[in-house]
Amino acid sequence: MKRIIECVPNYSEGRDKSIIDAIVAAIAATEGVKVLDVDPGEATNRTVVTFVGEPEPVVEAAFQGAKKAQEVIDMRRHHGAHPRSGATDVLPLIPVCGITLEECAALARKLAWRMYEELGIPCYLYEAAAQKPERRNLAVCRAGEYEALPEKMADPDRKPDFGGAYDEVAAKAGASNVGARNFLVAVNFNLNTTSTRRAMAVAFDVREKGRKAREGGSLTGKLLKDENGEQIWIPGTLKGCKAIGWYIDEYGIAQVSMNITDIDTTPLHVAFEEVSRAAAARGLRVTGAEIVGLVPKRVLLEAGRFYLEKQQRSLGIPEEEIVKIAVKSMSLDDLKPFNPKEKVIEYLMDDGKAGLTDMTVRAFAEETASESAAPGGGSISACMGAFGAALATMVANLSAHKRGWDARWKEFSDVAEKGQQLMTRLLGLIDEDTAAFNRIMDVFSMPKGTAEEKSARDKALEEATLYAAQVPLTTMETALEALPLALQMARSGNPASASDAGVAALAARAGIRGAALNVRINAASLKDKTPAEPLLRRSDEILRQAQELEAQVLEAVEQHL
Repeated sequence: MKRIIECVPNYSEGRDKSIIDAIVAAIAATEGVKVLDVDPGEATNRTVVTFVGEPEPVVEAAFQGAKKAQEVIDMRRHHGAHPRSGATDVLPLIPVCGITLEECAALARKLAWRMYEELGIPCYLYEAAAQKPERRNLAVCRAGEYEALPEKMADPDRKPDFGGAYDEVAAKAGASNVGARNFLVAVNFNLNTTSTRRAMAVAFDVREKGRKAREGGSLTGKLLKDENGEQIWIPGTLKGCKAIGWYIDEYGIAQVSMNITDIDTTPLHVAFEEVSRAAAARGLRVTGAEIVGLVPKRVLLEAGRFYLEKQQRSLGIPEEEIVKIAVKSMSLDDLKPFNPKEKVIEYLMDDGKAGLTDMTVRAFAEETASESAAPGGGSISACMGAFGAALATMVANLSAHKRGWDARWKEFSDVAEKGQQLMTRLLGLIDEDTAAFNRIMDVFSMPKGTAEEKSARDKALEEATLYAAQVPLTTMETALEALPLALQMARSGNPASASDAGVAALAARAGIRGAALNVRINAASLKDKTPAEPLLRRSDEILRQAQELEAQVLEAVEQHL
């Protein structure tokens, strides 16, 4: 899985397009980063930029954006409706997939230190990156805004985490608030009512903050306070959720508008179900939901799997189908069409470059048959392994839906899920094997005119060759995992599909044997045999296990024929 983070910096300029464009250009110039959105605000005099990528490029782009903002924004002349303390006002790193919030917090601390060390920008650390508990709250870090910075920097208790005396840099750039937070999902739940008051009541029922306590539990009774004179609150049912009710003229309906600030504690589908329950208790119905902005792919996949499980249907289906179930289950297309390709961060990051797996079967076969050396045996081996995993998955899904076997759906769903994962990994190895071969070819174009160049070329060739041996070994390891699934399906799956389980085993073992040949030929090309020996030993062990498993599958299949 790729490690992806999102960064949503807020810059204190929303009116001068040339300044905004310069900052965005500095971000976009970083290789490996994709800018998804630029949202300037006239009244707030503030621009929110959203960009994503793997951690290292995103952190570098965030630094370059802050550097450019420091150059082109002078906080001494800034005025706007939104609270702010610096040219780069807030700079959060947000985990999307393959990385934890804690890792993002560590990256944020390093970024803040670099901004101060190299640029002289004072930085406060907030939310998950905070080094002082009270500074988890952004409002505490930004208290007094830009105008209070000289006073705060002179106070040991309020000075920035990174920053010395108030100087010319601080006067011009202000102080930045650098942090890490969970992904925030903004969602509106559509109600079959025009009543803002009723929508607000549902929002109070579910939001974490809840509602003010009143005498008799009524909506109009006297407010209840504790012995210290503080207002008593009745908490809502959803942790990590903020919500209000409002009426939308555009749609002619009331909505519960919610920000889910902790999607691990309260996933989107959990919020949907709870708002639906609370609405029903008040005689209302949730007719659908509207996602505002972008979401990580896992938000929809988790929802799709939740609703599939409620239906007692196999979860081992293609990702696209799981997303479709999520969209339909929560009626995300209630008010307007919902296109996952435009709403899911990982899909938006797709660079559009087609690989071998994007080809038709005919085109892939013809490309293989061409006089080009790649794709070759390694990619075809991964492809055969993928077909083996796919067939085992098919038998599991057919078994999960077999009439009279309803009580066993989870057993087969687990197999299908595992098979889908293996198939996806093996499909990725088709392109990875070709990339490994091309890496070797690239080495041959390196210069070799001097002793240093020859040494660098030899080192690069050795590394590329080792990689070219490691990739097919990974194919072997992955395809081997498909064989126990084929065996399980041959023994206990739908008897009418026993032959498919047998072909699954044949395809998986063919992929393993083909990949083993690629391990051997590349390992033999290594000058240093030390790293080659464990690869070859493991390859031999996988071949032995695969042969035994294939024989067991075919024996089980024969009993059904």
